[in-house]
Amino acid sequence: MLIHPNIDPVALDLGAVKIHWYGLMYLAAFASAWWLGSLRARKPAALFTPEQISDLIFYGAIGVVAGGRLGYILFYDLSNRLEDPITIFYVWQGGMSFHGGLLGVLVAMLLFARKTNTAFFKVTDFIMPLVPLGLCAGRIGNFINGELWGRVSDVPWAMAPREGLAARHPSQLYEALLEGLVLFAILWIYSRKPRPTMAVSGMFLLFYGLFRSFVEFFRTPDQHIGFLAFEWLTMGQLLSAPMIPGGIGLLVWAYKKSDK
Repeated sequence: MLIHPNIDPVALDLGAVKIHWYGLMYLAAFASAWWLGSLRARKPAALFTPEQISDLIFYGAIGVVAGGRLGYILFYDLSNRLEDPITIFYVWQGGMSFHGGLLGVLVAMLLFARKTNTAFFKVTDFIMPLVPLGLCAGRIGNFINGELWGRVSDVPWAMAPREGLAARHPSQLYEALLEGLVLFAILWIYSRKPRPTMAVSGMFLLFYGLFRSFVEFFRTPDQHIGFLAFEWLTMGQLLSAPMIPGGIGLLVWAYKKSDK
């Protein structure tokens, strides 16, 4: 059994200002997306110029933060946040929803597509391979904060949140691996060759939905929500499962259109 290292969530204490690891993980996420996007923008016949990448990432960052926070409140914690509304802005304490962030990014990309006169799905195909490394960073932030633990387990790599507590699956690290590194490898390799419009977006939805739904079997459901049904269905699965047929549908549609 392993013990969580209990890392101080504050990376740098400057007195009146405290810089949290969670915030640094978001900074790393946006920086990695900008870097990867800039690499793709340098290729011949790239969809966007290197100068446009900064605007693209700015739009995406606003969508992630606003959508992620609102999504968490709506999907997971509406009653508690209404009792103490100021905590809505305490993003350093966690409380961000991937699914809300995804919806926020899609709205942001719609606005960016209109601004640049670019087809919406061309924009999403471009940005989806830039997302997984950011997801990886976010899950590492969850691990540092000691939140979103997995279910009690006796596997050799099970980890106790602190000494004296039962060992659990380090599900944050499972998600960092699958939704982060593995998904990044799939999308980056797949998108290196020309693909029909919507195909890359479909691959993202399909594999994220599969990976997240799988990891939810090892992750402890939110304490204030519990299982939604059948003693195994979690809110994460309820929100992720529709992504699987949605991704398949986009892939089928993409390749059918390309055959015409």
